[in-house]
Amino acid sequence: MFIAGIDVGGTFTDLTAVDERTGRVVVTKVPSQPRHEAAAVLAGLQALGIASREVRRLVHGTTVGTNAVHERRGARVAVLTTAGFRDLIEIGRTKRNIPALFVPTFVRPKPVVERKHRFEVIERLGADGSVLVALDPASVERALDEALAAGAEALAVCLLHAYRNPAHERAIADAAKGRCPGLPVSCSAEVVPEYREFERFSTTVLNAYLQPLMDDYLTGLEERLLAAGYAHGVLTVGSSGGMMTTETARRLPIKTIFSGPAGGVSQACFVGATTGVRDFISYDMGGTSTDVCLVHALAPVMTSDSMLGAFPVKVPQIDMHSVGAGGGSIAWLDVDGSLQVGPRSAGAVPGPAAYGLGGIEPTVTDANVVLGRIGTNRRLGGSIGLDPARARQVIVDLAARLGGALTPEALAEGIVTIAVARMTSAIREISIQRGHDPRDFTLIAFGGAGPMHALALAEAIGLPQVLVPRYPGNFSALGLLASDIKHDDVRTRVGPLRERRSLLEDLFAEMARAARRQLEREGFATDRQRLLRSLDLRYRGQAFELNVGAGEARADAPGAGALALDAIEAAFHRQHLAAYGHANRDATIELVNARLAAYGMVDKPDAERYRSATTSLSAALVERRPVWFGGARHDCPVWERDRLPEQAELRGPAIVEEFGATTVILPGWRGAVDEHGNLRFAREGAA
Repeated sequence: MFIAGIDVGGTFTDLTAVDERTGRVVVTKVPSQPRHEAAAVLAGLQALGIASREVRRLVHGTTVGTNAVHERRGARVAVLTTAGFRDLIEIGRTKRNIPALFVPTFVRPKPVVERKHRFEVIERLGADGSVLVALDPASVERALDEALAAGAEALAVCLLHAYRNPAHERAIADAAKGRCPGLPVSCSAEVVPEYREFERFSTTVLNAYLQPLMDDYLTGLEERLLAAGYAHGVLTVGSSGGMMTTETARRLPIKTIFSGPAGGVSQACFVGATTGVRDFISYDMGGTSTDVCLVHALAPVMTSDSMLGAFPVKVPQIDMHSVGAGGGSIAWLDVDGSLQVGPRSAGAVPGPAAYGLGGIEPTVTDANVVLGRIGTNRRLGGSIGLDPARARQVIVDLAARLGGALTPEALAEGIVTIAVARMTSAIREISIQRGHDPRDFTLIAFGGAGPMHALALAEAIGLPQVLVPRYPGNFSALGLLASDIKHDDVRTRVGPLRERRSLLEDLFAEMARAARRQLEREGFATDRQRLLRSLDLRYRGQAFELNVGAGEARADAPGAGALALDAIEAAFHRQHLAAYGHANRDATIELVNARLAAYGMVDKPDAERYRSATTSLSAALVERRPVWFGGARHDCPVWERDRLPEQAELRGPAIVEEFGATTVILPGWRGAVDEHGNLRFAREGAA
């Protein structure tokens, strides 16, 4: 039997399966089919040569929700909210985000729900959850009448301070389900049970916006898999890196918006644990974008505040920074004649010009073909043949528009350099700008285009070492198999930390009991459960907070275990110093939220021991070809990765090719194959 991971991306759908009996790993890629994602999943399983009935567990990451928000093709949503607050999701915090602050033509993006589809109900809660104005049933019925008459396909119930007292929201949800049993209803107290009304309302509205779409997608996927013989449930990886059932994904689709990239971070942590690399930056470059994440002591930085396009999203998630720089990023000329790269992408259709599918604009992939860094003798992703003449022609055409002074190779290097600079800025943002020295971290590079640019990126920002894991082109799909079931819970209780100790221990006990019941229903015994506590803290008077670990919730301890406040406060001061450059040890530390992350630990594939069929480096040599670096042409060896011998030493300039990815070794860099088959690189002469 196999366990399979499927990452549905914008350009390719990546599939990885592990044979549980032998540990054999098989991988493939198939072109994605936007809006027909289930068809690509079935095609991928067929390409792997695995029958659906041979799969015991199937985990998938999806961009369905993300794409739907970007393309504005979600459901028609009606919002029911407290009287006087129907415009909250449009007013927001009355500020622009940088760089829009400096754009004179800026127009505030419209919310996904028009004003005419936002309806008020009479009720009011205080900040402590007390009832100031009782819920008026007649106003609820009136609002539901108007919402259904407007053709609502989903409801978002967003009441003031409902995170402290969800009774009014539940009453409205019950009334809506009584009127229209099949209508999806999202209550803010369930989607985001914490304060900050704008972010909570925005996230709840987006959740409702995605519910019908996600339900249709998952239903279609399950039906097609069932018809093909798959007899088990489908699991989805959430933005926080943990798996969720399809029932949870249907109810809370907003928690899947960073589903695919989260799988890559999970697998990077798995690789880091097996190789002893505990502090690293994960670098995932695909066809459309690049995602980076800082991981310290094998724990990725987490956040509960992010943006999806123009909209705040307040759900627990791995703190990844994304930039529009991928293999399909288009090179173009700005109004002043300067060369730009991205964020617009050629995507899967028509794709880069080299694909021969109708693309007529130069991309990063075309530039790498012109430079000889991508070979044209093998099919990209196993399915796409590359046309070097087309790639060269679009680069030549762009050079002509620039005045004709640059050779195609010089312009191609310029395109790659600009793309690397965009990715460097992303790494700088998650490291230097947050108090971390990138020289203390290793770069773990994956994605279809990540290994190709990893050494250039490391050189630009000063990262001392680079690790390219096995199967980098399918790495995120493989990471889906290393993810555990995860549930997140949160309670808002603002006040001095020291005065909230007994309250906190009672809250954690309550959350722990609920989490353990949920995990037991999903089949996880106590010894397969792990509950981690954390606190959102700030100095009194501050507007935003930092998340600080508070230890594991123990099953054998009353209240899930006492809180070590001295250690928690010391950790907060350290984090504040690292993040902002100062700490005030005499100031009062204020509690904002208590959080619990509950994990159901699943069996994971063993770290595969690398065994090569060859014993000499020469046996892995595929060809020698001219490759351009630094304006000069080099005669480079090209090695087949799967044939590299154990402990083989590599020196740049050189190319390593494999299914789904190409690793470019720059002049001045050296590398070796470790015991697990990872490629590990450092600068020549570095210790």
